[in-house]
Amino acid sequence: MASETSTLPTLEDALTLGLTREEYELVCEKQGRPPNQLELAMYSLLWSEHCAYKHSRKLLRTLPTEGPHVVMGPGENAGAVDVGGGLACAFKVESHNHPSAVEPFQGAATGVGGILRDIFAIGARPIAVLDSLRFGEPSGARARYLLDGAVSGIGHYGNSIGVPTVGGEVYFEQPYEQNCLVNAMALGLAPRDELMSSAAAGHGNLLVLFGASTGRDGIGGASVLASAELAGADGDGGEGADMRPTVQVGDPFAEKKLLECSLELLERGLLVSLQDLGAAGLTSSASEMASKGGVGMDIDVAEVPLREPHMEPFEVMVSESQERMLCVIEPGKLDAVLAVCEKWEVLGAAIGRVTGTQRMRVLVGGELVGDMAVSALVDECPLYDLHPLKPTGPLYKPPAASLSLDATPREMLLALLACPNLASRRPLFEQYDAIVQSRTVRRPEQADAAVLALHPAPGGADGPVPALAVSIDGNGRRVAADPYRGTLAAVLECASNLACVGAEPLGTTNNLNFGNPEKGHIAWQLTESVRGLGDACRALDVPIVGGNVSLYNEGATGPIYPTPVIGMVGRLPDARRAGRLGFAAAGDEIALVGLLSPSLAASELAKLCGQQLPDGLEEVDIDAVRAAQNAVREAVRRGILASAHDIAEGGLAVALAECCLAGGVGASVRLGDDFWQAIGPAAALFGEGPGGFLVSGERDALRGLAEGVPVRAIGTVGGDQLRIEISETIAGQSVAMSVDLNQLDGAHGALGELFA
Repeated sequence: MASETSTLPTLEDALTLGLTREEYELVCEKQGRPPNQLELAMYSLLWSEHCAYKHSRKLLRTLPTEGPHVVMGPGENAGAVDVGGGLACAFKVESHNHPSAVEPFQGAATGVGGILRDIFAIGARPIAVLDSLRFGEPSGARARYLLDGAVSGIGHYGNSIGVPTVGGEVYFEQPYEQNCLVNAMALGLAPRDELMSSAAAGHGNLLVLFGASTGRDGIGGASVLASAELAGADGDGGEGADMRPTVQVGDPFAEKKLLECSLELLERGLLVSLQDLGAAGLTSSASEMASKGGVGMDIDVAEVPLREPHMEPFEVMVSESQERMLCVIEPGKLDAVLAVCEKWEVLGAAIGRVTGTQRMRVLVGGELVGDMAVSALVDECPLYDLHPLKPTGPLYKPPAASLSLDATPREMLLALLACPNLASRRPLFEQYDAIVQSRTVRRPEQADAAVLALHPAPGGADGPVPALAVSIDGNGRRVAADPYRGTLAAVLECASNLACVGAEPLGTTNNLNFGNPEKGHIAWQLTESVRGLGDACRALDVPIVGGNVSLYNEGATGPIYPTPVIGMVGRLPDARRAGRLGFAAAGDEIALVGLLSPSLAASELAKLCGQQLPDGLEEVDIDAVRAAQNAVREAVRRGILASAHDIAEGGLAVALAECCLAGGVGASVRLGDDFWQAIGPAAALFGEGPGGFLVSGERDALRGLAEGVPVRAIGTVGGDQLRIEISETIAGQSVAMSVDLNQLDGAHGALGELFA
């Protein structure tokens, strides 16, 4: 076998590529000799944290993955659930954190491109994108640079390819200053019986690479950057500038052609299996296809269409150039496959064959330059046990105070509505096309979850219109205070959002964003968070169908907040009855549904007041929360609610203000001491905790909302002000406030000043 270089790489080279001494020695053992340059590069990427999940795989095995609606679970490019009518919904969330911290526009854009390829790789047409973003405080120059770049990148890619961005979230916290988070979720639809696997099969079948040409852009990008802490990067060059060549460059117009080409190849039955090229490029896609199919592969890199001349074999194999797919086909169908590629103006080339050797062999014009066992590359990376160590003191500095606890309730409400984490996201989502494809029933800030119609609607134009609902949620500050209960609450929040539009949750995806798991306190955060994720999904009967893990999210100032991002998909029988969050009509009664236990611990108000994170959160009654969700969901489906909104960040007062602003109408509310006894006005108005819903509707309709679930009438819709009164027996004094809608709107629009 020819070696790529006359001198074999050394241990120092392996360490530079991210392997440990012990891992390098294990590679030598599996090879029966020291690896050459190509082999070492392939091992280093496939044994990286990003590809191998070597610090998290054991934990992930504890999560529930089976359920009555699951069609495709973890292990494929995306998970899928049955949504009725012979259709399946494919969905997944992934991160592009480290590339986005280096080059935010391309990092975020290619993050969208990558998650879309995961969807159409299993044969589903993408119908929506959502994003979950984290940055430092927006007053900082770096945070603003990253925010502008990431939002522009998401909008550019999604708008150009014609897939609507229908929802998402963004938070601003100091721990994300150096290491931002850019998580993208996508979902698509496909006939249930026509989903495609990525497992290679058929000895002698051909490997065809199609899409864009292969260049040096992105070499070692996602796989290397996502497996190491960032030393630091700034928006004007500096240390980050040297890392920018590792960030992939995307072309949404090329991806649109690739999407249509892939779906036509699948529709015509020309493919045996299909896989997208993402992190680690050909190395990852080909090896994983071979591993899933229990076969081997021979790849001749001389047959790969190149964008740049004189690329070394290892460069071809690890390039992360975007907009590429790898498929397995029967030899007799090559001409038909290439004809479809030509129709859609994408490059296509046969670059290898499926073999029965169970080895990954790389050739150059027929000359062997790399030979590795598929099992060694993919399945035998060492997995590590975590060593959790609960911290004995605070891990994060308290935020700078911008509000006094002595402020009046009115001042607190306006400050919360204006704070970066609660202000209207309109300046962001207006950069995205939310209605392309004409499925969008509920857009951002119209409801707690996005709603997308399933077409065509059965029963004719006058019949019910079945629809999907989707939500994405996470609160890193609350998880930092209590990884178990904070994660559990994030799952409940996602399900509550679906309940508010009338949707039953079918499946869950997740993206676990954490710091360095080799540190005891981070290992503890991750372990407790996964435990909370599993317990919540089991309690709600909403299995995990796929996801992603992003570790080593740390900068010079320390780790990010532990941030599990939860995505959930549900189904509702009739989009025409999808819930809205805005109050609808004067005279409607306002009621609280559920067992609400508000607390200021780790709340937005606590942040504004500069308080240190607490050591733990209050226990959550999951059964009570689920009962409230069921009650709200059924009420929305029956059409007896004019509005439904779960009480989340900012508490009841902020939820009331959001309902007023979304509906363009005021409200008068009185909180009696029978419910709020002894917790104090601030906690009553601004305390947070899962389980409470704010609904409105006709008085008689709300009376029998749900048996066994607390329902308390608290006020009436109407007027041009939000009036809130708390009975005086709570704190020994009367608390009342009144705020005009235009003042609420002015505070809520504070984020727009950043984009003026």
